Parts: sequence; structure tokens; C-alpha cells
Amino acid sequence: MISIGFLGVLRHDVCMKVLFFTHTRLGDAVLSTGVIRHYADHHPQARITVVCSPLVAGLFTAMPTVERVIAVKKQKWSRHWLSVWQQVRGQRWDVIVDLRNSLVSRLLRARQRYIWQPQPDSLHKVEQIAATLKVTPPPAPQLWFDAAAQQKATDYLATIPAPRIVVAPVANWIGKTWPGENFIELIYRLSHAADPPLPMASFIIMAGPGEEAAAEKVLRSCPSARGFNAIARFSPLEAAAVIAHCDAFIGNDSGLMHCAAATGIPTLGLFGPSKRSVYRPWGADSHMVETPESLSEIAALPGYSPSAATCYMGTLSVDRVYAAFKAMLRGDDV
Repeated sequence: MISIGFLGVLRHDVCMKVLFFTHTRLGDAVLSTGVIRHYADHHPQARITVVCSPLVAGLFTAMPTVERVIAVKKQKWSRHWLSVWQQVRGQRWDVIVDLRNSLVSRLLRARQRYIWQPQPDSLHKVEQIAATLKVTPPPAPQLWFDAAAQQKATDYLATIPAPRIVVAPVANWIGKTWPGENFIELIYRLSHAADPPLPMASFIIMAGPGEEAAAEKVLRSCPSARGFNAIARFSPLEAAAVIAHCDAFIGNDSGLMHCAAATGIPTLGLFGPSKRSVYRPWGADSHMVETPESLSEIAALPGYSPSAATCYMGTLSVDRVYAAFKAMLRGDDV
């Protein structure tokens, strides 16, 4: 059942103007793409203006119903919000969807507003966004690719034999980054096992700018002629287009993990000090493997801090991850 409010009845066949404030980080932005999917499916003549960060702007430019993307760079004293207000204040909006809970969305003229409010951690982020939008069931994240991103992916993959496994060995915080030596051992097992889940697989090592050193260490460990460099080579949209043409993904809780899940390929996310109920990968073929310790147990460790340069993923064994990856590809419970 879909609950879409009175605008779904009165304005379904007209050009509905929607202003959408989404998240700045890659993973959260990907999870928010279900908002676009909802309007594309149920209000195909809507015209959406997306306000986001420069990092994720490219994700939205190829999406149906999106007519404008305003990429806003954060400024001191929140002056970026003044810039946003100046760009959108001249329009009377039919709907404002604000996942940032900003003052701007309250100052604009709008028939309906859906503004983010704190949600219980028992709900996944996708479910929290759906609750804000007042729709059921939750619209799943989805990515659309323009011709340029598709071509970039096609050119890159042209000489990489299938099957292809994308490995994303870096996260935005060392605390939730599985040790590099564990990724190295995992790749060795996937390459040398007597009965590997994907025989003769190619390994595409993927990471973003600033993550080169850690990712290149893993790349150098790959079997000869079977390791491929996708480190800081692609925009987020291009990286997702590459992932979409691969056979499986394994990586830390990260934006790339959410990109992989949104493309629909088998995705295994590695979790430790993260809100697992909120940020596990979302999708029918998306799975999670966790440290033996819960987030609350990790947070209770002496000296724990979300800014500490300490890895809290070391207790997640290679045996456990390898078994989970095999189970995922067999279609068994992870």
C-alpha cells in the first residue's frame, strides 16, 4: 500500500515542483535515492530540484524527474544555507522533502513539507526516510547511469575477465576498517581454495581519493594478472557503474558498499563500530557480517572514541568473512 497524501490525488497529472534536500555523505545520499524513485514511479511528471554536496551531485544528474541539482559547498557559520535560500526562494514549491531538517525549508512557500525528525535506531535509514516521506513500503535505493558513466565503466572493464569481485578495503574511519592484512588473506583464499566460490575471479580494488596508500597495499597482494586498479579513478557515479557490471562486492561499511547494494549485485558489508540496524546494506541480495562484539560492547571499551585512530574490526576473522561470502553466493543464509 502506498500512502501519498492529497497531492497524489490532486496533482498526479500536473508538473509538481519538488525541492529535495538530501545528505552530504555518499552512503547516506545513496540511501536517500528512494525518494527520487518514489516520485519517478508515482509522480512521473514531477520536476525535482535536489540540494546536495558536490561529492554526491553526480549521482542525481542522471535521475528521472530531476531537472536541477544544486551542489552546495559547506561554508563557515552555515553561510551555504543563505546561498541555497537565494537560489530556491523564487519558486512556490508543491512539496519540500528535507532530510537535513534545515531552517531554509521552513522559510520557503510550499503546499506540503516532509521534514526529517529523529528516528529510532531500530529502523534502517531507508525506513527512516520512508517514515519522513510518509510512504509505505519503503522505496528502495536506486542508481541511474548516464551515457558517460556507462561508457567509462565499459571501457575500464573491457580487458578485465569475468567473474569480477569488487573489493573495497577502506572506510572513512580506521575504527570500522577491517585490517588490510585480512583483506589480503581473504583474496588469497578466494584465489587458491580448492573449491572457490568464483573460480578464476578478477579482483577490482576500489577506493576513493585520499585512500590510495591502504588500498594499493591490498592491490599489490592480488594474484598476478588478476588484480585491477580502481583506486581514486572514478567519480561516485562512475564507480557505481563499474560495480553494477561485476559479480560480487565485499567491503567495509562505506559509501561504496551502499552503491553496490543499490545496483543489486551480491553485496557483503563488514561491520563493527557502526549502527548496524541503521546502516546495513539494503537490498534483496545484500548481506552483513559482524564482529563478535556489538556496537555497545565496542563503545564500552577503554579509550573508545569515534575519532580514535584505533581499529575495532580485528576480531572479525577471515574464516568468518570467507564463509559468509561463500554462503552469500550460494544463496544460503549469511
